[in-house]
Amino acid sequence: LVQILTEPKNALIKQYERLFDMEDVKLTFQTDALKAIAEKAIQRKTGARGLRSIMEGILLDTMFDLPTLESVEEIVISADVVEGKAKPLLIHAERQEGVEHSA
Repeated sequence: LVQILTEPKNALIKQYERLFDMEDVKLTFQTDALKAIAEKAIQRKTGARGLRSIMEGILLDTMFDLPTLESVEEIVISADVVEGKAKPLLIHAERQEGVEHSA
């Protein structure tokens, strides 16, 4: 199931990465998160068909908030996020004012 999430040309992970790219935000899934998503699909007995609904459940709030999240550069999804124990990690961009002139 992890391969189905990541390997095909139209893999779910790649689709969500492209969606977040449109907002100039990098979406990162830790390996343990991918395994937790696959495990959830196995527990629900939905197999590959259930992967999309699991992914939507994980990312729906974040996708809704994304346009209003200023300076967020990357969003990291861990196993704790998949299991509902934590919120996605938001990595903010550092301000680059005046950096060009320092060299």
